[in-house]
Amino acid sequence: MWPATLLGMRVLLCPDKFAGTLPAQEVAAAVAEGWRTVSPADELLIRPLADGGPGFVAVLAEALGGRLLPVPTVDPLGRPAAGEILLTDDGVAYLESAQACGLHLLSAAERDPKATTSYGLGLLVAAAVEAGARTVVVGLGGSATNDGGAGMLTPLGVTPLDEAGRALPYGGAALAAVAGLDGAPRLRGAALVAATDVDNPLLGLHGASSVYGPQKGATRADVLLLDAALERWAAVLEKDLRGCPAGLGALPGGGAAGGIGAAVLALGGRCESGIGLVTRAINLDAALDAADLVITGEGSFDHQSLRGKVVAGVAGAARDRGVPCVVLAGRVSTGRREAAAAGVTEAHSLVEHFGGEERGGVEAAMSRPAEGLRALGARLAGQWSR
Repeated sequence: MWPATLLGMRVLLCPDKFAGTLPAQEVAAAVAEGWRTVSPADELLIRPLADGGPGFVAVLAEALGGRLLPVPTVDPLGRPAAGEILLTDDGVAYLESAQACGLHLLSAAERDPKATTSYGLGLLVAAAVEAGARTVVVGLGGSATNDGGAGMLTPLGVTPLDEAGRALPYGGAALAAVAGLDGAPRLRGAALVAATDVDNPLLGLHGASSVYGPQKGATRADVLLLDAALERWAAVLEKDLRGCPAGLGALPGGGAAGGIGAAVLALGGRCESGIGLVTRAINLDAALDAADLVITGEGSFDHQSLRGKVVAGVAGAARDRGVPCVVLAGRVSTGRREAAAAGVTEAHSLVEHFGGEERGGVEAAMSRPAEGLRALGARLAGQWSR
């Protein structure tokens, strides 16, 4: 926590990742480096954040300690990928779906939620169970899949079948033919928790396919196909999976990570706020209580940022304490009035720092993010430091 003797401002740096460019730890480090070139006497407290998506395990490992266990897995198209789980002394395993299902693992041409699978995530969950975890916390976010967690269930002992009793191919589209399940979950009594700040249901206009499918490469026709397939999948889970809650398709959080949230709920698990879990682990409240200024950020600060994401949670907590909060982002498209109502004092973008869209700011923001964040850190120090 903060040093006992302070010579200058107390600045809390608690950004999320800048998706596609920098992990949260490197974002915070770059801003801190720039700040110190102008105001070296200020006290900077670095607390990187994550909400369940990419970086979830790394942030918790830094905060909680424990043991990182490498786990070979596969990506959304079945190719070998490197995963890891964090095992803590209290019997909890933390893992993130993005290591096996992440959109960042695919090129733009490869993105097709009709074909991508969450099988690799099942390998990670199975490894955590076999390692003796009593609780398995699955960070959900940034996925390339829309298969309702069907792929994840297979390594856990549950195989989706068609009318003829044959195992289905992987991918969301194949679920249009699902008729039953073979086997039972092998969880050895472990409890499952989905760490997500998405409250979308599995089905419908606000469901996984409609809201997130287009981001993963789905056309309008694909969205209709996938939503119908997930509706059939939810009915089969309710019918054949013991303990699956009724009304699965409408439960909050079921639409997280292309419906993996629904699979966790079907297995008797629960959904929990990812950012809430992380902020408790790093004791963010105590850091906020003592801060003079809070700096947070993410890759794109837009209308979705103010609906349950890291930036919204941090800004709201700072506002409640009367502490100014500055947001740094690759791109800013949120209106000032809307941002101010959420607790954001100022917002600065790398795109604008590098000259705006017309002068190549987008390309520079993507290729030189650390350079831009250092410069913004120095600018903020000159503006805010006492």
